[in-house]
Amino acid sequence: MKIDRLSGMLSELGCVSDEPGKLTRTFLSPAMRRANRLVGGWMKDAGLAVREDAVGNLIGRIEGSDKKAKTLLLGSHLDTVRDAGRFDGTLGVLLPIVALAELKRRGVTLPFAVEVIGFSEEEGVRFASAYIGSKGYLGLLTAADLKLRDAEGTSVRKAISEWSRGAPAAVVRRNAARAPRPQDLLGYVEVHIEQGPVLEKEKLAVGVVSAIAGQSRFKLTWTGKAGHAGTTPMPLRHDALAGAAEFTIGVEAIARRTPGLVATVGALTVTPGAANVIPGEVVHTLDVRHARDAVRRSALMQLGRLATRIARERGLQRRWQRTQENRAVACSPALTAQLGRSVEAAQGRSLSLVSGAGHDGVVLSSLTPIAMLFVRCHGGLSHHPDEYASPADCGVALRVMVDFLERMAQQHAR
Repeated sequence: MKIDRLSGMLSELGCVSDEPGKLTRTFLSPAMRRANRLVGGWMKDAGLAVREDAVGNLIGRIEGSDKKAKTLLLGSHLDTVRDAGRFDGTLGVLLPIVALAELKRRGVTLPFAVEVIGFSEEEGVRFASAYIGSKGYLGLLTAADLKLRDAEGTSVRKAISEWSRGAPAAVVRRNAARAPRPQDLLGYVEVHIEQGPVLEKEKLAVGVVSAIAGQSRFKLTWTGKAGHAGTTPMPLRHDALAGAAEFTIGVEAIARRTPGLVATVGALTVTPGAANVIPGEVVHTLDVRHARDAVRRSALMQLGRLATRIARERGLQRRWQRTQENRAVACSPALTAQLGRSVEAAQGRSLSLVSGAGHDGVVLSSLTPIAMLFVRCHGGLSHHPDEYASPADCGVALRVMVDFLERMAQQHAR
């Protein structure tokens, strides 16, 4: 199979960035437009008909021999975190393209149609809210989504309008009208690097995901009173940064004592941000995840009480803005079992994993059954320039995908 081709595509796409010297590709950025053009060319080479929807999602489609058959969705996201590695998201878009090209080379025509989707946004970097791409693909963007603003003050509404040269409301309606219907779909399957150490520990190239953890994401604002750092006595201070720091330590403590819970304060802005001025305002993110929704909700209540106490004791005001809320998602037993059989055929053993990271499958699960294949990554490292999945492991994943598509075709024939 064309594993060298896949490796070359990953490397070439990894050079398409908004920042020189590092890989950063965010929602509806100039680099996203270049990435869509490049990947769209590879889709056409593999025999797919290519289109781009109004929110920047890249969609390649190949029709099946049975015109009455349903459609299988494959894909992942083409945006990245800042200073990213080249496998997260992109592997799940490029690998299906190569798999379909391999079937074409063998003269295999699938009875069902396949759509490969490169979602324009999953990471939540530009607007601090993930899944704008997949929500837009399904026509599910809300008024609240469109009001979100990036660091420059540009709203999602304006970004979409400039990208698509159309009114956002019309864009959402147009995408909703073209969105697939549940009754027309076989499901959605996503290939993704594991972003964790389990497969490496088990000495396995790939594994099958059983569920995706639920996730809550917030923007918190702490407001105190700025003042001179040299003349304001400590007992009279209302230091917003000190309050945010105490809260951050509390977030870590709650996560450490709750099995399976992960919680992160990952981005923080201090105002006025001068060495000799007491911070008057701090804005930061909060990300909380767990495979069981009840545990996650309980932790959020604890965090809310903690924030209230800190604000009261320090004379601060605090404000929460929820930017993302996703329930835990179970993968389809039928698709997962089929994927597991292909894994066993490729490497002799299938391992079941829970994903702590969010994926576009979370949104797609509202429409159709989902399944996921994880690929081993070195050291479990992700969201980092050194992120790496070996050609050998990607080759195993490619064999799994080709086998999975052939098994799905055989099942359709029966």
